[in-house]
Amino acid sequence: MNRTKTLLDPLNVGPFTLANRVLMAPMTRSRSAQPGDIPTALNARYYGQRAGSGLLISEGMPISPSAKGYAYTPGIYTEAQQAGWRQVTDEVHANGGLIAAQLWHVGRISHHSVLPQGQSPLAPSAIRAQAKIFAFDDEGMPSMVDCDIPEALSEEGIAAVVQEFVQAALWARAAGFDLVELQGANGFLLEQFLSVTTNERTDRYGGSLENRARFVVEVVDAVSAAIGADRVGIRLSPWCPPSVNDMDFSVEAQDITLYLAESLSQRRIAYLHLSEWPGVDYPSGFRAQLRSAFSGAIFVCGGYQQADAQHIVAQGLADAVAFGKPFIANPDLPQRFALNAELAEPDGSTFYGGDARGYTDYPSFAAQS
Repeated sequence: MNRTKTLLDPLNVGPFTLANRVLMAPMTRSRSAQPGDIPTALNARYYGQRAGSGLLISEGMPISPSAKGYAYTPGIYTEAQQAGWRQVTDEVHANGGLIAAQLWHVGRISHHSVLPQGQSPLAPSAIRAQAKIFAFDDEGMPSMVDCDIPEALSEEGIAAVVQEFVQAALWARAAGFDLVELQGANGFLLEQFLSVTTNERTDRYGGSLENRARFVVEVVDAVSAAIGADRVGIRLSPWCPPSVNDMDFSVEAQDITLYLAESLSQRRIAYLHLSEWPGVDYPSGFRAQLRSAFSGAIFVCGGYQQADAQHIVAQGLADAVAFGKPFIANPDLPQRFALNAELAEPDGSTFYGGDARGYTDYPSFAAQS
């Protein structure tokens, strides 16, 4: 008789055994050394403090200068950035943890102030996002600004972006990351190809469901060939609401997600990570269909509390749950779950940018006690 799985049980993912199923979600915190968007010892301390997570998933790291959309986000396309991330992975490993690098191309969710001079954002089609991003205003001050009109990628441009993902994955492995996660959620470039509201192409990357999924599959195949499929995960966000980066991923969301799950299961990637939103309900039976379609680990993330996270893991519909804001203020979140301890609340004013305040100064439960 099989024992019911709990959040604190180990989990096999790719070549690794995670110590527990309480994962730290990728969270943009906009703290890097300038110029150059370079990770620092402060970032290393932040991630190292949270190494008790079964798996840390890094903040999204732009894979090239043209992939960037937000100010002060640390990248993974220069030697200095690689050296900075090596500080992070060394600290995490020294504290007994595992860490995945989230590889990020924002696509149309960008602004010229954070891109190389003269460049426009890149996207499947030249459709402007009705959204704001944290970049620089006309006076060069950090500010929330409107996204620019993007340039539609040519097929040659698509091939170049695929290679940027490959190079970033190689940089990440050289920097000591255990796994890489492809950011295919939340209205960024990979998801922009999937949705009919952002992809109006008439070539082999547009039109049919299979064509719209082609770019995602090509990126997965190329990165897997470079570093091994068992070290690759992907984040998707079916039913992504329009409030998230002006993205409507409701049309064909179930068909596209199950199609990708089956395709990526055949490729034997390590995991599939679903970004979810409270109040957005999945169709009846979808989770069971996904579980049947995908043979790797399934992670879920999106406003979960300890009880409902435990419930979905016990049901077998997900293997692990990623937590965002709870990990900000509770660096030892798995231990607090084990003790059923009260959770600290994060200070929202320190989420983006700044220094150690609201970043590395939250005490552990033991220190607090």
